[in-house]
Amino acid sequence: MLAIENEYMKSPAGRNASSKAFPLPPLILHPFTSTEETSLLLESSRASLMIQGLAPRDKTPLEELDRRLLRGRYAELRMLFYIGKDISRWAEQCAETAESSEEFSGRRVRPESFIMLLVHEIPAHVRAKLESWGVLDHCALFRRSYGLHAVLQEFPSSQALSPEFLRRYHRYLDQWYELRLRDTSFEKLSAHEVQFDLYASGEYSSMLEKSWSIASE
Repeated sequence: MLAIENEYMKSPAGRNASSKAFPLPPLILHPFTSTEETSLLLESSRASLMIQGLAPRDKTPLEELDRRLLRGRYAELRMLFYIGKDISRWAEQCAETAESSEEFSGRRVRPESFIMLLVHEIPAHVRAKLESWGVLDHCALFRRSYGLHAVLQEFPSSQALSPEFLRRYHRYLDQWYELRLRDTSFEKLSAHEVQFDLYASGEYSSMLEKSWSIASE
């Protein structure tokens, strides 16, 4: 445990642990996409541009371009579903941690409090890490992931989703996010009140293995 704590103190959030900011559990995200899904997303993006006339169109039939678009949208939706599971789990852990502390005694701190923080007041070092992963619009990513998780507990097959939904799912997810927050009573938090770090799942596992190895010496 001491080794893990030492690793935390070296992290961006841990270096400020002596301040008044309340330390939260780390946000651990699993890989966004596989190599195959990344290829589908690229194909979908190209197909979308050609369908809209924003890129030169080859001899590929319009029906095939639409199929490529929908395959990519399904892969996007699957990515958002699993990110939604990760951030929902994290928000629940944060709420449990806060509720058991004196710092948040008597306050209406709920999982939604931390989701709002993640979407609107993400720490600079967490944003920088996301950008290094290629995530440029974390607000939309987390907002839509959480909105989707409010509706689906299991990810459906592509046949269970209508083509119309897949083409325009972004606007539905944005609305589900807003409705979920509107229907829940919670207190908003300010960025300076808390601190946390972001890890990829493999990165965090390696850090734990290193900590265990040091502790056993």
